[in-house]
Amino acid sequence: MAPTRRSGTYRWLGQYYDQIFSSFRFPIDAARERILDQILSHVKVACDLACGTGTTALRLARNGIKMYAVDVSSVMCRLAREKVKINCLPVCVLRADMRSFQLPERVDLVTCEYDALNHVPYKSDLRKVAMAVERVLRPGGYFYFDVNNSLGFERYWTGAVWIEKPTVVLVMRNGHNRRASRAWSDIEWFIREGRLWRRRREHVQEVCWDSQEIRRVLRETGFDLLNVWDAAPFFKKESRISPGCRTIYLARKSRL
Repeated sequence: MAPTRRSGTYRWLGQYYDQIFSSFRFPIDAARERILDQILSHVKVACDLACGTGTTALRLARNGIKMYAVDVSSVMCRLAREKVKINCLPVCVLRADMRSFQLPERVDLVTCEYDALNHVPYKSDLRKVAMAVERVLRPGGYFYFDVNNSLGFERYWTGAVWIEKPTVVLVMRNGHNRRASRAWSDIEWFIREGRLWRRRREHVQEVCWDSQEIRRVLRETGFDLLNVWDAAPFFKKESRISPGCRTIYLARKSRL
């Protein structure tokens, strides 16, 4: 659910993301709270990478954590800043690419949720993201992220999906190429503007890595993999997220 989020990417998905995909927030929150329960009490500064509209950054900031929220989409950043202003919380929103982002200071934790890490344009970009995360983490800092797996591509990146809300209707025509480890969605938006409905188009794609690729990249970029979880138990009401579709990783930067 987020090519890498360039400035013009997700103009419409960003604007309606919270409304369309609000049901995903609850299992994502549940997983984070359970897995990071013992860690968050020691986190003073953190970064939510590919922050989208700022949901996770704001939630962590409410726990007293100084937050940086990073996304390459100008639309996502604008929406996140609006939320920060309304809530008056310590969140600094930065527009940057997850493969090369920098922060004013080192942080204790980097999160990257909602399968955002799948949204880089090339398989080789996983290493670039890991290296960028390693640079901003203090020694012993944590990297927490989730990814869609190839089984997930087969389960919910196929066929057409119709979603209807009071002011917006969208049709997602999904497909995947297992051999190329890619999935995509061509989205047709119908947006109500007064008495009229405007039609817009958007293209979203993801790339996929297997567990061995992820483990190797983490090891080679200075991380110790602490644990891996299947995300299915947290998505009890989402039947498409069956065992093996989505995986959650927790890694720690070497203290050396």
